[in-house]
Amino acid sequence: MDGKTTIKYLQTYIKEKDFQPELLKDYFLKLSEEVGELSRAMRKGLKAQNDTEISGTIDEELWDVIYYALAIANIYDIDIEQVAKVKSELNESKYPSGVKFEENR
Repeated sequence: MDGKTTIKYLQTYIKEKDFQPELLKDYFLKLSEEVGELSRAMRKGLKAQNDTEISGTIDEELWDVIYYALAIANIYDIDIEQVAKVKSELNESKYPSGVKFEENR
């Protein structure tokens, strides 16, 4: 990867591949399941040894969590890039860090 994959692209990709609003509860259950699998992989320290063999690793489970979170955002028509901007501003006012959120990065 070139490091230029945006959240907007991921949301579009997931929406084209897997958009079934009637399965909202199932997406949430899958998200919960994947969080558990991520927890297990983290507890066992299962980090991928290379870029292609990720089955059952923290790497794979993190993607699964992101996938289902974005699938749910798609059902609610939530632009996560916009939410990230607004939420980072809210967090900065509560917990000043001096690190500013930069759009289009």
